Amino acid sequence: MCTTCGCGEGEVRIEGREHRHGHDHAHDHDHEHEHGHDHGHAHDPAAGALHSHAAGMDPARAVQIERDILSKNNAYAATNRQRFADHGILALNLVSSPGSGKTTLLVRTIEALRARATVAVIEGDQQTSNDAERIRATGAPALQINTGKGCHLDAHMVGHAVDHLQPADDSVLMIENVGNLVCPAAFDLGEAAKVVVLSVTEGEDKPLKYPDMFRAAALMLLNKCDLLPHLQFDVDRTIAFARRINPGLEVIRISATTGEGMDAWLAWIEARAAACRAQRESTVDALRQRVAELESRLAARG
Repeated sequence: MCTTCGCGEGEVRIEGREHRHGHDHAHDHDHEHEHGHDHGHAHDPAAGALHSHAAGMDPARAVQIERDILSKNNAYAATNRQRFADHGILALNLVSSPGSGKTTLLVRTIEALRARATVAVIEGDQQTSNDAERIRATGAPALQINTGKGCHLDAHMVGHAVDHLQPADDSVLMIENVGNLVCPAAFDLGEAAKVVVLSVTEGEDKPLKYPDMFRAAALMLLNKCDLLPHLQFDVDRTIAFARRINPGLEVIRISATTGEGMDAWLAWIEARAAACRAQRESTVDALRQRVAELESRLAARG
């Protein structure tokens, strides 16, 4: 379970496959794998940050659990990242608090990208397959992960989901994380970037309250901007707060309802997808050149 919030014990279901989650265990599947959830989400104690852990847990033990779990997760994330690179897949981790409009925005994004890119989706929620069904209605393949009491996706869940989903080469993989601005910040899934969605119906100071998430993100989508005329929400102040936490954070004002900002968002995706494809092509070219060199040497010897 989470050493901060106590999540993680219960069932994790990947599109109809049920997995019992406890602590550092294996599951009987096509292959064995582990999902550890004894983790914390604070900074490295060496940096002097305060850690918050479950009541009654020895602090030293909690820190060790945190390090062990994050270390395991990072190893799985590295495997995912290499897999995505090998296949030219742009993987984006969409994170937000509940109710930010992530799924509606994702549906609109898939519809807009349909003629330009192949998109697959991994959906993370504690319960129901409602979001995956909404995504599949667009024609895009989607796989639902239900985390039970868990508050975030981890890299091993995502890797197992990718095994079943099999996204196409040179495609875009959208990972819609569980609605939570705390725990997903600490867990690398192997994605190219975290995209944090903040709606204008939330507080202007969210970036200050949840700094880890905004620090980890490459892009902030300020969503539901069509509602601004009806709200007392200072956009410039919110962006300033976010960039106080992360000076390099890119920001796009967007509305899935009116289409505001969609062109900028799609261009952001396409630029990174093109970079993934170019990297894959460069790797393939290098391998071909290496093979040609070896064949030339063998021919010279013969």
